[in-house]
Amino acid sequence: MNNMERVDIRKISYSFALKIIDLYKYLISKNEFVMSKQILRSGTSIGANVEEAQAGQSKRDFVAKMSIAAKEARETNYWLNLLRDSGYLSNDSNFEKLTEELTLIIKTLTKIVKTAQGNISGK
Repeated sequence: MNNMERVDIRKISYSFALKIIDLYKYLISKNEFVMSKQILRSGTSIGANVEEAQAGQSKRDFVAKMSIAAKEARETNYWLNLLRDSGYLSNDSNFEKLTEELTLIIKTLTKIVKTAQGNISGK
């Protein structure tokens, strides 16, 4: 069994959201209000959509919510990189850990969506 099969997407996306909230607080303390709000929205939306998918009304609804979570994760990656490249974040071990966790989330969500879509289409 590989690492992605053992990832609890609900736990990791919730944990990631808490880290994004901490990052938001840090950015606000540095008087960065625009990008901080964007990353707060997208970074916490990942877990919210994962959680919402658990109560999907159908398999297609589940796939739709997980797909939204994957899109939000990619958007969060964009904001993280923009914050780093604009000088608000340094490329230190904390940033590396955050991006590694986000990469795992993106890979996991992509696998979940592809597998679920295959199950729907019978492939």
